[in-house]
Amino acid sequence: MKRVNVSGLFGLPLLAVIAGLMFSVSASALETGDMAPDFTLQGSDGKTYSLSDFRGKQAVVLAWFPKAYTKGCTIECKSLAENGDLIRQYDVTYFMASVDDLEDTQGFAEETKADFPLLSDPDKTVAKAYDVLHMLGFAKRETFYIGVDGKILKIDTDVQPATSAEDMAATLGELGVAKR
Repeated sequence: MKRVNVSGLFGLPLLAVIAGLMFSVSASALETGDMAPDFTLQGSDGKTYSLSDFRGKQAVVLAWFPKAYTKGCTIECKSLAENGDLIRQYDVTYFMASVDDLEDTQGFAEETKADFPLLSDPDKTVAKAYDVLHMLGFAKRETFYIGVDGKILKIDTDVQPATSAEDMAATLGELGVAKR
């Protein structure tokens, strides 16, 4: 029986493809200092929000969450609702955002008593632009701090749901976002 050296046939090209994919993923990832991708999304409060509306006027925090009505997301949303006064000390508008449909987002906002808008991105266009779309189709839990100039000040990939509001307020202070 004749043996075929598979690594000779596939090894190098496969490694090249893997390396190419890794480069393309990291090359498109957003970083601190990049302009935040603009968006226009519907909010749980019935309004439509565009990032461009805040440019030159106010900083924005965009906190992506995986799925409405799940444990961690409920804890995070309640943290922001119950301790939002800490965040509102700063001249900032803050949102939570997911790829859930608007109806789920509205129900979730009501259930958690969110006193801030939850944004709905059901076609996942904005989640892709922010590079937060998980391969399983939900958003990764990441928070983007966006300056008045529209540039990303910080990307938090280690969000702690239970202390989300306190952490957000502390980060706004560290970043030098103006107080009201």
